[in-house]
Formats: sequence, structure tokens, C-alpha cells
Amino acid sequence: MDLIEKTLASEVVYDGKIITVYNDKVEISDGKTSFREVVEHSGGVVILAFHKKDDTEKILMVKQFRYPLKQPLLELPAGKLEKGEDPFEAAKRELTEETGYIAKNWEDLGHIFTSPGYSDEKLYLYKATDLEYVGDCPDEGEILIEYEFSIDEIKKMIKDGEITDAKTICAVMKGLN
Repeated sequence: MDLIEKTLASEVVYDGKIITVYNDKVEISDGKTSFREVVEHSGGVVILAFHKKDDTEKILMVKQFRYPLKQPLLELPAGKLEKGEDPFEAAKRELTEETGYIAKNWEDLGHIFTSPGYSDEKLYLYKATDLEYVGDCPDEGEILIEYEFSIDEIKKMIKDGEITDAKTICAVMKGLN
């Protein structure tokens, strides 16, 4: 059996600045019909940035309030892609906006799909090293607190449930291997 679903009809339910929501009628692989609610998102980037401080390698983190969860989360620097924006250029932009640093060395860590059961959001993961501080320049409407933690501290916070952000955990896992 092929695991293919054919779109029979598609209706835009909501068209916003960040997402578009579709209600699609599909034919599933057994020939029956079903419905799929799909969130279309332009995607984003996540940066695992390593900073040498006092001969110790630290990972840059940010804490920001996440409105849908009604609480602040500790995360890696990250941000959404503008329509048509190159992911690598977005990663460089977001690192500077959220931390004030630029990186001389970059490594592509691949990508992840955040919630493929209902969204096409694709996040591109990058590792940044050899950082240079160039000054704060936060994005409008974004309030962040910056932190630096050792690799061992990050691993412990993930294990202890202090870091629960999936994109952060994925990037750390891919970047430390």
C-alpha cells in the first residue's frame, strides 16, 4: 500500500501574518476520504552558538515569554523566516538580533519538522562558533534575557525538564554529536 494522500479540495480557513490554515478534503491510500487541517508556516532557524568565555565553552541561550504557553521559555536563539528568505542568512540575522553576536564559522545541522501531523513548519538548524560581540540589536516587539551555559549545564537542564523547547533540544542533540 502506498502512503499517499491526494488533495481533493482545499479551503483557506485563516490567512494571517505568520500562518495560513487550510481545511483540506483528501483521499487516503485505501480510497476513502478524510479531512486534514493544515497550518502553513514559512519556517524558521535555530542557532546553537558556542562562545568561549574564560577558557570555557559556553552555549548562548535566550529566555522569552511565549504567549501561547503563557510563560517564559529558555531556548536557543531562533526566529522565523521571512517569505523567500535564505535560511542561512536568516540564521546570521537572528543570532545578531537575539544575542548581539556574529559568528565566523557556521555548520549546517540539517532541519526538523516541528509538528508534521498538522503543520508544514520546517526549522533549519545551525551551529555557530568563533563569535564576536557587535552589540545589541533586538527585533521590534521582542524582549529577551540572554544567558550563557556550559554544555554540561545544558544537558542537565534538558534532563531535569528546565529546558522543554523541542527545537532547542533537537539542535543541542544534533550539534553535540
